[in-house]
Amino acid sequence: GQCGSCMVLIDGRAMNSCLLPAASTVGKKIVTIEGLASGRRLHPVQQAFLDHAAFQCGFCTPGMIIGAVALLSNNPNPSAAQIRDGLHGHLCRCGTYPRIVEAVRSVAAELKEATHG
Repeated sequence: GQCGSCMVLIDGRAMNSCLLPAASTVGKKIVTIEGLASGRRLHPVQQAFLDHAAFQCGFCTPGMIIGAVALLSNNPNPSAAQIRDGLHGHLCRCGTYPRIVEAVRSVAAELKEATHG
């Protein structure tokens, strides 16, 4: 429960799967990193991670992306500080935190543009 790399969405809420008894998820909607894409089209956060080279080894990538999706669903326009705070608990062994924050900010900007024109 210390690295955040196994994070999944349980009924829309980000949770570390390593800390969840399987029985506690019965009847709940579980979304993994693979479930974010729509067919061959990546989720905007997944695409932003690619566009901003926000990962290297891939250790943290699934959890970071799931965490970012959850953060943006609760706060579609977070500041850099709010992004860092929202992704607290995710360990990036390569130190790409600045690129991760930039990727999340870019998706937030896209969301803001889409809703405000």
